[in-house]
Amino acid sequence: MSLTTQTEELPDVERPEQQNFVKFFRSLDPVEEGTIRLFEREANGSNYYTFHGDDAIYIAETVYKTASVVKYWLGDSTTGLPTTRLSSRATENFLRDALLHKQLRIEIWKQCRTEQNRVEWNLIRKASPGNLQEVEDFLFTSSQMTTAPVVIAVKYGTSGENKIVGVAFADTTVKELGVSEFIDNELYSNLESLIIQLGVKECILSMSSEKDYEAIKIKGILARCNVVVTERRKSDFDAKNVAQDLNRLVEGNVSIEALPEYEMTNAMASCACVIKYLQLLEDEVNFGKYTLRHHDLSQYMRLDGSALAALNLMPAPNEAANRPSSLYGLLNKCKTAQGSRLFTQWLKQPLLSLEEITKRQDIVQVFVDDTELRQSLQEDHLKRIPDLHRLAKRFQRGSATLQDVVRIYQVVIRLPAMLSCLENRIPEDPEKAKIIEAMYTSPIRRLATTLKKLEELVETTIDLDALENHEYIIKAQFNDELQELRMQMNQLESQMTEEYRRVGQRLGLELEKKLKFEKHSLYGHCLRAVGRNESNAIRNKSEYIEYSTQKAGTLFASRTLKDLSARHVDLSKDYDSKQRGLVREVIEIVATYCPSLESLGSIIAHMDVLISFAHVSVMAPIPYVRPTLYPLGQGNVLLKDARHPCLEMQDYVAFIPNDVDITRDVSELQIITGPNMGGKSTYIRQVGVIALMAQIGCFVPCASASLCIFDSILARVGAGDSQLRGVSTFMAEMLETATILKAASRNSLIIIDELGRGTSTYDGLGLAWAISEYIATNIRAFCLFATHFHELTTLCQTVKHVKNLHVEVHIGNSGDVTLLYKVNEGVGNKSFGIHVAELADFPKPVIELAKRKANELDEETEKDRTSHKKYKPEQIEEGDKIMQQMVQDIADASKSDNMNLYIQQIKDKYSNIISNNEYLKDLLLE
Repeated sequence: MSLTTQTEELPDVERPEQQNFVKFFRSLDPVEEGTIRLFEREANGSNYYTFHGDDAIYIAETVYKTASVVKYWLGDSTTGLPTTRLSSRATENFLRDALLHKQLRIEIWKQCRTEQNRVEWNLIRKASPGNLQEVEDFLFTSSQMTTAPVVIAVKYGTSGENKIVGVAFADTTVKELGVSEFIDNELYSNLESLIIQLGVKECILSMSSEKDYEAIKIKGILARCNVVVTERRKSDFDAKNVAQDLNRLVEGNVSIEALPEYEMTNAMASCACVIKYLQLLEDEVNFGKYTLRHHDLSQYMRLDGSALAALNLMPAPNEAANRPSSLYGLLNKCKTAQGSRLFTQWLKQPLLSLEEITKRQDIVQVFVDDTELRQSLQEDHLKRIPDLHRLAKRFQRGSATLQDVVRIYQVVIRLPAMLSCLENRIPEDPEKAKIIEAMYTSPIRRLATTLKKLEELVETTIDLDALENHEYIIKAQFNDELQELRMQMNQLESQMTEEYRRVGQRLGLELEKKLKFEKHSLYGHCLRAVGRNESNAIRNKSEYIEYSTQKAGTLFASRTLKDLSARHVDLSKDYDSKQRGLVREVIEIVATYCPSLESLGSIIAHMDVLISFAHVSVMAPIPYVRPTLYPLGQGNVLLKDARHPCLEMQDYVAFIPNDVDITRDVSELQIITGPNMGGKSTYIRQVGVIALMAQIGCFVPCASASLCIFDSILARVGAGDSQLRGVSTFMAEMLETATILKAASRNSLIIIDELGRGTSTYDGLGLAWAISEYIATNIRAFCLFATHFHELTTLCQTVKHVKNLHVEVHIGNSGDVTLLYKVNEGVGNKSFGIHVAELADFPKPVIELAKRKANELDEETEKDRTSHKKYKPEQIEEGDKIMQQMVQDIADASKSDNMNLYIQQIKDKYSNIISNNEYLKDLLLE
């Protein structure tokens, strides 16, 4: 309702201008798929935006939720140009959502005056999910950017039988370029893992033909990971000048040609493409500011898109980020934007180094044990620290203001108190005390010393007393003209205060209580009468000018106050004009401290994430415990009273914990059977979630926990179609399972839920058996396999390290079923699917028919089992061999020209043999 009203209040465009615009709009080249064009317009001193064509329809459907807001310029719905309008604030909200969540590209156009004094529409800003450089100050000045925009370029090729993938990526928020080159399999599972690890938003590929099957595979992976694909010419991947370009961008004096990364041919070609796409060389501010790093896949646990979804790592697109329904929403209690970004990175990059994990655990333990330290750092310090990485970037670009200088000053003057907080609560354990000193206290102390001069500069040059009035100005003492202007402004302020008292006495209103003196962004210095009676006191009196009536009172001024305010505004403008050179000089000096500010931002982010882990561990319904971890390839998974951290936080859920015991050579592959909705899926997923939490350094939801380090978590859960990619349920299932079989190692954790449901029962059972047996005998990874195929439970008879588990149910005397959600050893004998249908309130006739049919099928199955028991094992074995030989003879006969003669001879040959075998005789009669 409010949006519809809003669009009606926005001014419309006159018809002559409509005619010119429609002609211009229809002459534009088509945009890349997934791009929104919007046009900035101005009226009555404020901005608004118009959307046209398909974009107008899209805005009507997604923002307004009604087509009635669409207007048609120069025609009707069939001939006119569809047009929709949005206010400036509504547009900014839409664009943030479009770039960060809907994965759209945007183009912003504005009318500009040319050198020939003509007015033309020009493209002033472009942005995509991986490239927010041109809109950062426009869209994120008042909102935190908690996820980093990462764009990658990919170049793939072959070397012998190997597929070589070269990747380059850029994070403009922290000014980082990264490269990686690795051998991949035909499913590109290593590339998928890297995309997950980096949190990629956009991927640049070379333009490919429809028959480039490698590109088709990679685009499939990108679609599964919700990454925008941008295609560029092959010439953009030319690495001829990449060394020269990197030498200009990367800090330090070492030549790029001397670094081992330069030998990564495909990665360097991708790096050239990223530099060109982001236009990094067109802004001199970037020179010498970027770092180059090699991203080593082997440093982190590998996760694929299926594992990301199965473990609920990130919130759904339409879900609030702070909800505990995802691991991100549960664990992210960070107080700073840089902390939230680092946490997102850590969540997708679980560590493999036991030493590094232990360091994180030690720090979390300190914050868990010392509640006062944790709460003081969170509430008194971290909560008040701005996004230092983005502030530093504003100074480097030259777009910072005195307000930004003050924000940095407020961080710097807080450092001694933060240091004092850390120094006064040194952990008793000397090892933990040494880690806190090395990670936080010592670096912050060093940076506080470096930034002391910045503090002195601000206190010397900026009028900190004026901050109370939200004024950011240079001290008057710096310049004689400024001092004279300041004296005049002070005199006016004294006169306005005196006028405020005079009006209060004249109206009989108590100052500060019934009559307030304040500064308004639109009306300047004015008075506010609080309450209806007080507002009536100024009505119909010519000496007062009423500005507006609001819920908080009536804004007005006396004629004297209005004149004084206007003079004060003029003097303020003169003051701003005179101080502009000094402001620029102060900002340039502060910009030299950017490396120190970015270092401080990294330390703050690290502390913020680990304090967040400690906070969640302590505040959980049942506190989390510190897990014991063993190096890669060693140890088992032993969890006591394990819980799913997200589910136990849901309202009205009393979570029932379960023990987990996965031991090498004893129970490596566990087959879990039991009723629908009995908790099988929750059980297997919570093991994956707990393993991941342990390897990012967080405590885990158990009574006690001992885990081995996993090099990857691979998952196959759910049974949804991927219709947008033209993939059926079964094909999606097989693609994900193929990735598991190719990528899994002895040190992986595999989670499989209901494999084989997308095809016929016998095909599904055959595949489930073959896959589980292959994992158990060839891969030997730890595997949790939930299934309704009870036949799989016999696998333990041939493979000794397969173990059967089942979910307990209680069956009452009347046949009522109660789900107990406890996982015990042994086999579940029923699936209770009809019981679940009853819970879903199916019609009673349907339930009765289902029960009757199920009983009939059970009777037939039992009859079949009984009939097989009357034959001796040697009869069955002999009969199977005879049938195999007969089928082979028939196959050979089919190749002959005289097939019918041979078939008759085969019949004659086998008729006597079959009649002498009771098992075959009965089988053929059936």
